[in-house]
Amino acid sequence: MEKVSGVLESLPYILKMPSNRIWIDYDDEADVLYISFRKPQQANDSIMEDDMIYHYHNEELVGITILHAKNKAG
Repeated sequence: MEKVSGVLESLPYILKMPSNRIWIDYDDEADVLYISFRKPQQANDSIMEDDMIYHYHNEELVGITILHAKNKAG
């Protein structure tokens, strides 16, 4: 039930995402979380800020890569 409660706690944030569809992948070995708002992303620009990489296709945010995700999860 702990996993379910974690998902429920995330709902307000998930519902505010810029897309109706979200793909999430986590690489445990590298501790990197990949969030895509469009598949394929077809990003043509990226901006890195504080271990987070924002991927854009023109002006549209199409994905986020979060480095050291476990540290950010608390």
